[in-house]
Amino acid sequence: MSDTAVLSTSARPDRAGAAPRVGDTALTARLAALDLPAGGFSAPARRDAAARLNEMGLPGPRDEYWRYTDPAPFNAPRPEALAIPPREATLFDDIDRLKLVFVDGVFDAAASDDLTGEGLEIDTLAAADAGGDHWAGALYGQLETAGQNPVRRPFAALNTLAARDGVLIRATGRVARPVHLLYRRSDEAADVHLHHVIRLEQGAELTLLETGAMGARSNAVLEVDLAAGARFHHIASKRADDDKLGIGHIFARVGEGALLKSFALAVNGRVMRNEGVIEITGDDAVAHIAAAVLGDGDEGRFHHDDTVFITHAGQRCESRQVYKKVLKNGAQGIFQGKILVRPGAQKTDGYQISKGLLLDEGSQFLAKPELEIYADDVKCSHGSTTGALDETALFYLRSRGVPREQAVVLLVLSFLADTLEEIEDERLRDGILTRLDQWLTSRATG
Repeated sequence: MSDTAVLSTSARPDRAGAAPRVGDTALTARLAALDLPAGGFSAPARRDAAARLNEMGLPGPRDEYWRYTDPAPFNAPRPEALAIPPREATLFDDIDRLKLVFVDGVFDAAASDDLTGEGLEIDTLAAADAGGDHWAGALYGQLETAGQNPVRRPFAALNTLAARDGVLIRATGRVARPVHLLYRRSDEAADVHLHHVIRLEQGAELTLLETGAMGARSNAVLEVDLAAGARFHHIASKRADDDKLGIGHIFARVGEGALLKSFALAVNGRVMRNEGVIEITGDDAVAHIAAAVLGDGDEGRFHHDDTVFITHAGQRCESRQVYKKVLKNGAQGIFQGKILVRPGAQKTDGYQISKGLLLDEGSQFLAKPELEIYADDVKCSHGSTTGALDETALFYLRSRGVPREQAVVLLVLSFLADTLEEIEDERLRDGILTRLDQWLTSRATG
């Protein structure tokens, strides 16, 4: 065990670790299994995260925001070994992009493109942390810390403490090529923590793509800070043939007139939890977050949990939460979404929709929508539905000669269509749609 790992059981004020609270054996064991970084520019944030995590402890099944998902797999000291699928993700391979590859959570420079680009500064967390002062020092862990109120998110604090690598991206202009984070696995038991920090200066624009599988278990944090007029597009696609166990976090701060659009595609897996915490701080800003989820319990346990919290603090701002989940063979889907409108955030337009499409009686979709409003001139709505395929629409397609399997695929794609509309780039949207069509068609006979 390294010197930094010993910090999990003995307080050392000059290092990133901190002693867990007395009696919290789960946290003690969790930290003891990690090789915690000593830290460079990130050291203050890591010390703060250690103190916060020590005070919070790890979540239990009685925690309100974990009531639908058992946190035990994420609390365990180490993950179970997970076989590595023979095929590598190929989504977006035909698009001109800047490719950055991480293998078991470590940046692979040989497999990546050169870290340069017009209007773009890119470093890796590991390299920058070893090099002293860095612009990311003012941001690393800061949005994560702010996102802990009013809901505690212990695994995000754990990530800020433990992450050894990630990307630090600062955009000062419009970046033509998307930045593609491609995750690969080589160790069947890799326990991966990745922490990315994105800063878009005034008027800058960037598209970030994420594909692949990080590890046997993964804990990722993406902190996004958008200055006035910045535009950030985020598309994440999780591998369809990996029995993954992962938790991901997006913490975003959206400035005046800025735009954030985040879309996630999740196909199969074991236990996945995604937390989105977005604070709209400036006037006339836009934040959209959406997901299309497909789970087949016949291919292994499938449990997918999306928890979203959007805060409106500016005037004349717009937010959208659009979540659709298609579930079969005992799969479980969860959605917990909240819109908070602060005093003075007049002319807010907040919209939230979550829908579950159950393809059998054994699957389950649970939703907990919330609105909390402290302004009187707003337009906010939420809705949640759960149902089966529309038999009338299915009959209509069958009566016009469409085979049943193809008709089911068409109806499912139609159900997911408005989540895909959050992808502005037509090339990227078509790539996601093609991948969805292929996956659905290959399983339609089931």
